[in-house]
Amino acid sequence: MDMLRGAQIAEADLTDWRKLAQGLHARYLVDDFGAAARFVTAVGEAGDEVNHHPRVAIGRGHVDLELVTADAIYRDDDGTEYVVEWPTQQDVDLARRITEIAAEHRLTADPAAVSELELGLDTTDSATIAPVWAALLTGSADSQGRGSPSDEVRDATVRVPNLWFGEDEPDGQRFHVEVYVAAEVVEQRIAAAVAAGGTVVDDTQSPGLTVIADQDGNKGVLCADMSGVEQD
Repeated sequence: MDMLRGAQIAEADLTDWRKLAQGLHARYLVDDFGAAARFVTAVGEAGDEVNHHPRVAIGRGHVDLELVTADAIYRDDDGTEYVVEWPTQQDVDLARRITEIAAEHRLTADPAAVSELELGLDTTDSATIAPVWAALLTGSADSQGRGSPSDEVRDATVRVPNLWFGEDEPDGQRFHVEVYVAAEVVEQRIAAAVAAGGTVVDDTQSPGLTVIADQDGNKGVLCADMSGVEQD
């Protein structure tokens, strides 16, 4: 099944969901664990009908869900096909059904609260060092390049954040974090980081991508999918 581009996902108008990194994310607020369990059971039954299910995490007062297709098809400019982890039409369809289920359970969505963390490591030779990180982070060499046409390390059980490789940084910093948030909270998150003593060091691609440094000069990247947001 073909992967969906950002514009296609935005056109689906999934009001409860936000596209973060490789998946569609939603958070629903619940009164207690029993309500969460009943909701997840209903979601599971809906997933059984189409043989596709979300990743689910139950926390205090909320249920987090992520929808992604493990074998989506990506085609590059030359027409070469790659199997990647990415949303497809089945994810959009199931997201709509889950939104209906949440309404039936009288649950409130909190899309601004969703987030996703990834790690970035700058290197000039990802093919050489990726096996080490695959083994260290996940214990499996299969994690290198899983669901990605690159050397990116992704754990099949989602125990650790994805690790991707970028170009070598001239200032010597190699590791940094990427924090994916909903588009509507980007300004608030940047303001909070600056108020805490951080500095915006690169906003040339903001609000989709903003680089923020702490007082020691360590950099992190705030990311948001702006496909569905009208730009001034």
